[in-house]
Amino acid sequence: MKLPKRMWLPGLLLVLTPLARADGTTTVQFTGVNGANDGHYYVSPYSGTVDYGSSNARTVGLFCDDINNDVSIGQVWSANVTNLASGDLTNTRYGSSANPHYSDPTAALILYEQGAWLVSQFGSHTSDYVSLQYALWDLMSPGAEPVNYAGTDGIQVSQWLTWAAANYGQINPSNFEIITNVGPLSYQGQVQEFIVQTPEPATIVLLMIGIGAMLLLALKRQRHPVAA
Repeated sequence: MKLPKRMWLPGLLLVLTPLARADGTTTVQFTGVNGANDGHYYVSPYSGTVDYGSSNARTVGLFCDDINNDVSIGQVWSANVTNLASGDLTNTRYGSSANPHYSDPTAALILYEQGAWLVSQFGSHTSDYVSLQYALWDLMSPGAEPVNYAGTDGIQVSQWLTWAAANYGQINPSNFEIITNVGPLSYQGQVQEFIVQTPEPATIVLLMIGIGAMLLLALKRQRHPVAA
């Protein structure tokens, strides 16, 4: 059976979009950068593969919240996956005792939620990758980057931080995961930590229903072709 071309795109999106997963461990490979940089560092979004080496391997977008560590293209490591909705930051870099700046888990959770909000802005502010990245780094490591830095549209890092503090309640925490190297954790000398945005389960269900409906329509038209 030949499917109508209009079905290809939603089907492709369903295959390529990472599904939300429960907390646990995974193997991650860092696979690439988008090319945007500040003259010294490439900035988010990056690309990677989670469940690397398994039949469930899939590509994800990686957003770095960790200026204190490094990663290289092709690097593979074992990582903990922490869903932001769990509220348990034990296995994260900046919500655990590994972080000298924030010992309060509640405060750290709010910071990660602010970081998630910043991650949600990358898609609609492609000219602000550097300033958004600086804001992510400054959230977890205060003073890491200049807050007066501005993107091409003039929005400064300080403004992104202000907006993140005001709007983080708009995000759905269950749609974000934190990828942190398996411990024991330290503040420096390990693999960088990343935030991954996943689609809402309801969105996945609606997409699957839509694809199913189009498939049924295609089958019906194949059995009862319409005269030209």
